[in-house]
Amino acid sequence: MHSEITSLREEAENAIRTVTDARGIDEFRVRFLARKGSIAALFDRLKTAAPEDRPALGKMLNELRSAVQQMLDEKSGAIQAPASGEAAPADLSLPGRRGFIGSKHPLTQTLDEIRAIFVSMGFGVADGPEIEDDYHNFEALNFPPDHPARDMQDTFFLGPRALLRTHTSPVQIRVMEEHQPPLRVIMPGKVYRNEAISARSYCMFHQVEGLCVDRGVTFAELKGTLIEFITRYYGAGLKFRFRPTFFPFTEPSADIYISCFICGGKGCRLCKQSGWLEILGCGMVDPNVFRSVGYDPEVYTGYAFGMGIDRIAMLRHGIDDIRLFFDNDIRFLNQFRQ
Repeated sequence: MHSEITSLREEAENAIRTVTDARGIDEFRVRFLARKGSIAALFDRLKTAAPEDRPALGKMLNELRSAVQQMLDEKSGAIQAPASGEAAPADLSLPGRRGFIGSKHPLTQTLDEIRAIFVSMGFGVADGPEIEDDYHNFEALNFPPDHPARDMQDTFFLGPRALLRTHTSPVQIRVMEEHQPPLRVIMPGKVYRNEAISARSYCMFHQVEGLCVDRGVTFAELKGTLIEFITRYYGAGLKFRFRPTFFPFTEPSADIYISCFICGGKGCRLCKQSGWLEILGCGMVDPNVFRSVGYDPEVYTGYAFGMGIDRIAMLRHGIDDIRLFFDNDIRFLNQFRQ
């Protein structure tokens, strides 16, 4: 048995030299150190040895087990943590890594569709700063300092006169300050309001504003433009209606509703059993807005409209929680891969 122990040690030393990966480590352990391995088999035979030889043989077996365990530990460390500058040997038995390709966010997809429709109708695209001043965000849009309509928008103020824009309408003012009519432009972008975050509201969201200014622009032209947009974006066959409302920067003003495309106008959870979905607001530009940018309201007329991209995407896809757009949950985003 003494010679068998010596022979098994030589066998382990030779075997450990051929180990190059995690699978080899496991096979070595099972072969020599497992409960049914070679060393355990010799321990089982120890009881058949002569009583006077057992202490010496037991000591040799314990030394063998310790030596083999040390071989295993050293080899495991060398494979798991290769020397600096050396690459770990590739385990060709492992499956290949799956490649993940990014895709556009659902809000970006929605904006791209809206932009494409209006550009094809002759609208340009403009942008403006997200940090605004009180004049462009409120005053030039017919919000006097004491106007109660200011209470309709919970504002993030950054200083005495600076704030995060509460809508993209300030871009209308900046465009009109820099250009003379005729104008036909949309203005997409992020906006911010100091609102409690919930399933229906978020402190940051996205809007698309539209502006058209020229001689003789009428409310009928506004209706025709928006009906064309609704038909092309949501599809033909939907009913729609204009409902009077109030905005400080347009007069007259209206909200536009479409028949619910989920229930067909019969009433469901999405439309709150009304059969109608509000999608945007619009109106004829107030003469005071024209005066603030130096346009003569006796010469020019125009219309403006605005819609929430987040809300349109929620309605389009039947999403009932706006927070899903900002959670970066790959399970949610993968549903919108194009």
